[in-house]
Amino acid sequence: MNKIFDTYIPEGFNTISPYIFTEKAEDLIQFLNDAFYAEELNRSINPENGDIANAILKIGYSNFMISQARGQFLNMRTAFYLYVNDVDALHKPAVDHGAKEEFPPAEMPYGDRQSGVVDPAGNYWWISERKVKTAYED
Repeated sequence: MNKIFDTYIPEGFNTISPYIFTEKAEDLIQFLNDAFYAEELNRSINPENGDIANAILKIGYSNFMISQARGQFLNMRTAFYLYVNDVDALHKPAVDHGAKEEFPPAEMPYGDRQSGVVDPAGNYWWISERKVKTAYED
């Protein structure tokens, strides 16, 4: 590994950590809490308008950030690969709490059991249980 990456990284974050800008930050945080058991660790409010300047959330072992879309930081959509041990148990609450089903839980030819949902902000979530070890994991 290149030594440039040998630096302090806050607990729960990785070298690359997601940062979501969304038009309805509060709504997305509530969805992630309800559907994926997200835990809110911290929240900063913009004193000028009361919007969420930055919220740190944790799902499983991963931290990420959410902010109200504004100015040059327009609403940006992305995709996430969410590893779980029971795809069906997380797929249903996601749909029940407002996600659009992209595809139902199914066995994939690459060895995952997986489903796909789109959250209320338009982000894709591939909910996946890894069933086989791949060559690069050896």
